[in-house]
Amino acid sequence: MSKKIITSAVFTFLVTAGFCRACAGNKQLDTQQPEKDANCIETILEQLNRKTKELQSYEAQIEYKFSQPLFESETLRKGVLYYAKYGKRSFLRLNFQTLKQDNEEQQKHIEHFIFDGVWLTHIDYQMKAVKRYQMAEPNQPANAFDLVSKNLPIVGFNKIEDLKKQFEIKLIEQKPSVIPAQPGTQEFIKLNLKVKRDSVYKDDYTSIDFWIDKKLYLPAKVAAVSTEEDIYEIKFVKPNVNKKLDKKVFDFEIAEGFSVVTEPLKKKEPK
Repeated sequence: MSKKIITSAVFTFLVTAGFCRACAGNKQLDTQQPEKDANCIETILEQLNRKTKELQSYEAQIEYKFSQPLFESETLRKGVLYYAKYGKRSFLRLNFQTLKQDNEEQQKHIEHFIFDGVWLTHIDYQMKAVKRYQMAEPNQPANAFDLVSKNLPIVGFNKIEDLKKQFEIKLIEQKPSVIPAQPGTQEFIKLNLKVKRDSVYKDDYTSIDFWIDKKLYLPAKVAAVSTEEDIYEIKFVKPNVNKKLDKKVFDFEIAEGFSVVTEPLKKKEPK
């Protein structure tokens, strides 16, 4: 997996973590009334900007599926995601624990990704290798939201006018359905972002879908389709929001014998 894809996958949950209750009370979204839907989308995005500011911590089981329909190939990784904000600095950790390829049996496959505001660290226990990418200056740590927005639009953080400029946004009627690993029948709100021809994301994605659990008002699933028709799908299971996380969760040690590759921050060339 490339650094770009990993960055997007690791932080995708931030896209919808603050999804509000606006329009969620509707039993059915009337897609035949564009003006009504436009007003509803406006309300959702405005409240998202307020709600996301309240996010202090997040923990959930995660399923990350990468599909290549053209090659009839699919990989599924499962693990645990942690996010917390301490003061003005945010931390994030994703511990992948298993891997399933196509029709093969699921196997133990440990990979850790840790972001501390400055460094994004990837620890591959199979290859006994560590890759560290500097994402910001030590005295100017980056927020996780700012980091992922370079590769994936952050609904709730991007300005509403910017999202409208980059995407055609629609509310999609969503009927009750079942998501694997989540018991019972659930109802969802689905938000679709179709990339415009002149969008800054036109070389990366064609569309991005978000499923929001109407009962919990939390993200349940995110799916992004690339320009190469690959599909990146994230599911969130049993989330805990704004419950205190011990900062030690984000500590790590590099085991003896592991190779280490470091990629310093690229300096911006003067204009």
